[in-house]
Amino acid sequence: MNISKAEQRVLHALALGGRILVEKDEKNRILDLNCITREGWSLADCTAPVFDRLRKRRFIRSQDGGPYRITRDGLTAVRAQLNQR
Repeated sequence: MNISKAEQRVLHALALGGRILVEKDEKNRILDLNCITREGWSLADCTAPVFDRLRKRRFIRSQDGGPYRITRDGLTAVRAQLNQR
């Protein structure tokens, strides 16, 4: 499956325990995205188009209104990074 570099970076951060926090308005439209790594750093590669593609492919999901996390499909789609081999 073709996954862009930005999508790979976001999925890898999520696979290591990160999360995506979404701020929405009263009409449930997305105002702001913030991808937080396990260490608490913010990832700049998480943009609205990247988020939409990951959600459309069901690589990430939110459960009970919580932050978005990686799914099983997302874990199988992510490639190993050099720092994790």
